[in-house]
Order: sequence, then C-alpha cells, then structure tokens
Amino acid sequence: MLHLGDQAPRFSLPTADMEQVTLDQFIGRRYAVIYFYPKDDTPGCTIEALEFTDLQAEFEQAQTEIIGISRDSCASHGAFRDKYGLSVHLLSDTDGEVCDAYDVWREKEVHGVKRQGIVRSTFIVDLDGVIRYALYDVKPKGHAAEVLQFVRDLATT
Repeated sequence: MLHLGDQAPRFSLPTADMEQVTLDQFIGRRYAVIYFYPKDDTPGCTIEALEFTDLQAEFEQAQTEIIGISRDSCASHGAFRDKYGLSVHLLSDTDGEVCDAYDVWREKEVHGVKRQGIVRSTFIVDLDGVIRYALYDVKPKGHAAEVLQFVRDLATT
C-alpha cells in the first residue's frame, strides 16, 4: 500500500487515442490526481468521471491534471469518453502493471463471490513526484470535490 510521502510509481500508458501519457510529463510543472476505477461505463465509475470532468476547469486553475486509470482497453475508454463527453485523461493499463504498482489490484468480494479487481483509489502527486494524498476504497459521489479541496489546500501550504 502506498502512503503519504512515498514517491509515486512512474508510468507511461496510452489514452483512448493511443497517445502515451507519462507521470513524468507533469512532475515539476503540475500536480497530478491519479484515480483508479474498476470499469468504464458502470454507475459508480461514470459518476466519478463526470464529477472530475465537471470540475476540470477548477482543477486546471489549481495547476492539476486529472488522470483516470483502469484495465479497460483504449477502445473502451474512447467509447466511454465519447458517450459522456469526458475530458479527463483516461489511461489504459490492460496488463495491470500500474495497478499493481499503486496496490489497487486486489481480491474483492461481491455478493459472496471473491475475485480480483481494482479497488477505487485516488492519489495526489505533488510537483516533486511525492504522494500527498492516498485514499483506497473511495466512494464516487462527491469525491472529485473533496479532492479539489485537498489540492487547493496543498497549493496554499
């Protein structure tokens, strides 16, 4: 499990448009909010993505990039983005390496059935590449506003 003060694991992953996004392209320039979500176009994941999209201008004012990561394919991300008009980066981690590095790929139990899946989690990475916020098992409703407030507080300290 990652904690406050840990170096954020670096990554390079493709977007829906097959463009590579790396964490390193933001370090030193902007904060990064990295949120991991289980699956495109499901109720909780849609709420979370829409709330981050709705607040994107405010995150930009706070010099912060929003990056959503799941194990869905680039094509799935494209369909999800287009269906809901999402403007946040959606990155595809089909092999699960980044999910493992952030310790979000875990055994979950749903209706008595155990299986591996992404635990909805969010990390805020500062300009030095250090994790300043690490929250596992996030509830999607209202989460983006909570994260925005944390980023604003971080920027003023």
